[in-house]
Amino acid sequence: MDKIKLRLKEKYDNEIVKSLMEQFQYKSVMQVPKLLKICLNQGLGAATQDKKIVDVAINEMTMITGQKAVATIAKKSVSNFKLREGMPIGCRVTLRAERMWEFIDRLISVSLPRVRDFRGVNDKSFDGRGNYTMGVTEQIIFPEINLDKINRISGMDITFVTSAKTDAEAFALLKALGMPFKNQNKPS
Repeated sequence: MDKIKLRLKEKYDNEIVKSLMEQFQYKSVMQVPKLLKICLNQGLGAATQDKKIVDVAINEMTMITGQKAVATIAKKSVSNFKLREGMPIGCRVTLRAERMWEFIDRLISVSLPRVRDFRGVNDKSFDGRGNYTMGVTEQIIFPEINLDKINRISGMDITFVTSAKTDAEAFALLKALGMPFKNQNKPS
């Protein structure tokens, strides 16, 4: 990985750790919350009719993240959805270390500004344990996707897993990293 791509990691190490220590009065640097991993998940309900949809989604997610995506398999059979146990019904990928920092940098600086009528991401999607999940309605916001080769627009969920104990700490961390929240106040 290039030095340029890890500029967010350097910003975290040099600036964000100090500001979070002052803001939350941590006694040790080890208490400062950090980003552990980013999980991308795409559920494909139409995959029960057409098996190629999962392959296309895996290729697209691999292009977006730079890491091979894997298919998610149905754990139960549901006759109403024509779903059988063991059928591929989605794809996912988990990013850590350099790929994680590079992905969040590209997401914040390139992809999110490409969303139509973008006014910021929802600040209410914290889970109470310091993790944040956001939904992307169209995969075409990522510049790696070629618009001419898209035959189906699909969305995905992106989860930011942090070591923060509370939502306020996770909010402060993600805001310092540059996440454009709609409401710039701390969640309660």
